[in-house]
Amino acid sequence: MGEDPELEKILARKLKLMKEDSATDKPTVLTDETFKETVKNHPFVVVDCWASWCTPCRMIAPVIDELARDYTGRILFGKLDVDESSEVVERYQVMSIPTLLIFKEGKFVDRIVGAQTRNMLESNITRYL
Repeated sequence: MGEDPELEKILARKLKLMKEDSATDKPTVLTDETFKETVKNHPFVVVDCWASWCTPCRMIAPVIDELARDYTGRILFGKLDVDESSEVVERYQVMSIPTLLIFKEGKFVDRIVGAQTRNMLESNITRYL
């Protein structure tokens, strides 16, 4: 590098923001507008597709919060309200909620459908680390 100082500044700022985003200990709220960029810019993302009226979604919400805290800096957890993000729901054919979409290096690798215990969710997610 070293050829374009302005480009280096932009890159440094972007890397800093990515590190800050990656180190969040709470799930990140995602929308149709932020989904693609978030998945692209983080090495490992788990997206919780949920709705406020969904009882099983509310049951696993504390588990998702715990996992986000416990895997800070290793896994970015996102929450996507299916009632507000129809493009992502349609693209990934989310037919039931809760559904967790798992992305590694920007690529969709798996989905987990339905409420599960923390141990089950954790083992199904962390096998991709």
